[in-house]
Amino acid sequence: MAIRTYQGMTPQLGERVFVDESAVVIGDVQLGADSSVWPLTVIRGDMHRIRIGARTSVQDGSVLHITHAGPFNPDGYPLIIGDEVTIGHQVTLHGCTLGNRILVGMGSIVMDGAVIEDEVVLGAGSLVPPGKRLLSGFLYVGSPARQARALTDKERAYFSYSASNYAALKDLHQAS
Repeated sequence: MAIRTYQGMTPQLGERVFVDESAVVIGDVQLGADSSVWPLTVIRGDMHRIRIGARTSVQDGSVLHITHAGPFNPDGYPLIIGDEVTIGHQVTLHGCTLGNRILVGMGSIVMDGAVIEDEVVLGAGSLVPPGKRLLSGFLYVGSPARQARALTDKERAYFSYSASNYAALKDLHQAS
């Protein structure tokens, strides 16, 4: 795995974190316990902080970055991700905030200043534009993402199932 220090900031990995050897994690990044970072993912905290909660999975080919502070955005935007979040393959998260128990579908993009509240499913290929807020308890789809319907009880139960599944899978990878 490529864990890189940048300007004196070294990524901090919680207990039992798995980072695939082809992934790159740089700078001011914290990964919570039992989280996993899969092949060819880039998590780049070089100009602001990235915080990823426990039992969160970042799938293959995803890119996680921040928005730096500057004249057009004095505070910048860190990237904040909660617990039990499943981030699908080739997702781009940029300077946004994700709550707990979320599924981000494959190929989705979430832009600067966007907020996804707890217990949301974002369908594959969706685009969440800058500053948009996705309310808790709904499925969102499209480009730009639109609220499609309320989540079912079965879908809500899937969040913890998915987190447990990827925590078990990363344990198998670490053991081999």
